[in-house]
Amino acid sequence: MNRSLGVWELPQPTDLKEDNEWQPIPRIARTIPFGYKKDENDPNVLLPITKQLDLLETARKYIKQYSYREVANWLSTETDRYISHVGLRKRLQNEQRRKNQTRSLRKWAEFAEAAIIKAKEIETKRTGASCEKANTDYTEGTH
Repeated sequence: MNRSLGVWELPQPTDLKEDNEWQPIPRIARTIPFGYKKDENDPNVLLPITKQLDLLETARKYIKQYSYREVANWLSTETDRYISHVGLRKRLQNEQRRKNQTRSLRKWAEFAEAAIIKAKEIETKRTGASCEKANTDYTEGTH
């Protein structure tokens, strides 16, 4: 029972906002997403365009009342950068999917931690088990 659970990798959100300030993100695709521009000094980094990202958050709220086509037209007019209704829908759906996936992985991580704690309790209470061996087996597997 000395098996490692592996490494948990949480998916990264597309938009990073810390202290109400948008953060640069790594470039992972050929196309540059709405709300970002290429960094002239580093081609692998995308710099946020604050106005576009703030309006994209507002557009997310408008989707509840209006169609994707209407919101995409409004967003394109306000930002002077084109985004199609299909592109807007994909962007918002991908963000929601990533958020849901992150929530699920965090929940599974909590379950795994609870199972490890329970296994430690059972191992230490088992007849004939030495306390030192039980503790070292689990601590070696978690590092």
